[in-house]
This record gives sequence, structure tokens and C-alpha cells, in this order.
Amino acid sequence: MAERRTTVTSVRVLRTERPTPHLIRLVLGGEELAGLPLGEFTDHYIKVIFPQPGVVYPTPLDMDVVRREMPRAQWPRLRTYTVRAWDPRARELTVDVVHHGDEGLAGPWAAALRPGDPVSFVGPGGGYAPSPEADWHLLVGDESALPAIAAALERLPHGVPARVLVETSGPAEEQPLASRGAVELTWVHRGRRPVGEALVEAVRALDFPAGSVHAFVHGEATFVKDLRRLLRIERGVPRELLSISGYWRRGMDDEGWRASKPEWKRQAEAEEALAA
Repeated sequence: MAERRTTVTSVRVLRTERPTPHLIRLVLGGEELAGLPLGEFTDHYIKVIFPQPGVVYPTPLDMDVVRREMPRAQWPRLRTYTVRAWDPRARELTVDVVHHGDEGLAGPWAAALRPGDPVSFVGPGGGYAPSPEADWHLLVGDESALPAIAAALERLPHGVPARVLVETSGPAEEQPLASRGAVELTWVHRGRRPVGEALVEAVRALDFPAGSVHAFVHGEATFVKDLRRLLRIERGVPRELLSISGYWRRGMDDEGWRASKPEWKRQAEAEEALAA
């Protein structure tokens, strides 16, 4: 796991793209990207900083000073995004933001960005990359996990087997995923069903190949917890070969989810221990 960084990095928007109707791709650049610890993991993430309107912050912005000296109600809001791509030569950092009209904080912000606009973040963090020792790989997630899944597939050596299941709202949100591995990709369309319900069914019905699996399962917390139980207890996947975490939770903003995530993790581990 990468060491948690609280240093603020300030960059500029180089360009924006629309790979799918509900996805905004931000390509960020700047001299401050030089030297960032990026490239080791395929689930690197950054936390984009959204200052509170009307609040005056120290210059340059220092999150440690903010948390130490300012009331919590004035702290900037943070939104976590996985690094989709990192080009150290061009110093270009790419992140994908899901956009659903005027809903939420980050989607409308990303839709309004133009080249030259400033973006600040803390990070990166991260802790997963496909193990070269595994016989095969399992990658499962919703739209929030798609950047990390795509980055992991690009890292797979030639011919290494991978079963990949990605849930989206519908076929319009599918996108090309490149890999040298022997990838079996399944797009799961939820339609009007709750996020992850169809995905859990698809993983449960999956015919697991022989050999050791290295699994990556991320996305909405409810289905992630169900799949944790399935993989750890029913399938017997060792904990050290399973990267699994809830990126977000229905009905909660990012601040609420971060506050409740330790209890969510404790409950999941307790259930796992009881079933062992």
C-alpha cells in the first residue's frame, strides 16, 4: 500500500474527452506532476480538492494546516478518483469522472472544466497491481472501478488469463479495454436494477478456472460486501490474493462514506470470521 500523501499538487486541465455519454475524461498536466510516486500500482488514486465557497484558505493550500487550525465545517470537500493513465514523459495524468447531469458535486464541475482551468489534489495512494505469480485474474466492478480495471488489464503479460465483469447502466457506457492477456470480458447491464445486483449474480454463476486467482473487486459497497463473502468464504480465495473495497455507497456522499467505512469493514471481517 502506498504511503498516504497530504501534500497538495496543483495542475491544469490540458483537455477533456467524452468516451461515453456519462463519462468525462480529464487529462491534467503541470510541472508539479514530476516526481509523484505513480506507476507502481494499477489502482493509483487521487483526492480532488473542492474548496468551500467563501472560505479563505492558507496560501499555498496545506491540508495539514487546514485540518489542524480550521473548523471541520470549513474543510474543503474531497472526491476520490482512480488514475486511468499516467504518462511520465508528457507529464499527463488522466482521470475519469462519472457525470449524471446536475447531480452531485464532481460531475457538474468536470462538465464545466476547460483547458487551462486549475485542479488541485492530494495523493496518490494505491496498493494493487496484478500479481505475476497468479494462474489467472478476476476483475470485477462498476463504473467507479472501470479505470483501475482498464489499467490492470493493460499491465497483464501476454496470454495470462483474466475473467473480467464490469457493470454499467447500459451498452452505451461500454468502452474498449486493451490487454495482451487472454481476457474474457463480460459487460453486465443493470438497467433499472440496483447497482451491483446483476453483477453479483454474474460472478456467482462464473465457472472458476483451476489454479490460484488474484482478484480485484471494487465499486458500490453493498455488492462489494456480498462478493467479499462469496470469494472469501464460498470460494476460499486467500485474503492476500484479494483486493476488495467499497469505493462508494448508495445514499451517501463521499464524506459520509469515508466516516462509515471503518465500521463497514469491521462488519465484513466479523461476518467472515464467523463463517470460517
